[in-house]
Amino acid sequence: MGIATFAQDASHLALGAFATFCAILLWSRTRDLAWTFVIIAAILSYADIVLATLRGFGILGEDLLNYRGVPVLQIALADLPLLFSGLGFVIAATRKRVP
Repeated sequence: MGIATFAQDASHLALGAFATFCAILLWSRTRDLAWTFVIIAAILSYADIVLATLRGFGILGEDLLNYRGVPVLQIALADLPLLFSGLGFVIAATRKRVP
């Protein structure tokens, strides 16, 4: 692993940790369903970053939670943040606003 790859992984981890920390901080202050979905998306996105980093360092194998050759955990962590973000945006967009 070169210095450029290490710097990219380290910055990805650090900024992901910052975003997740801020999301958890916001979660403790809001009970809004739309924000809750966006917060869960941020946390799942960081879990994907951590998993990719652990695989890149060789700590976890490539066959972690495979079902019949399909990497279920990898697919779930890649797609669930987008799903939860989308749900949060749809909930926020469909609200009735009182002028």
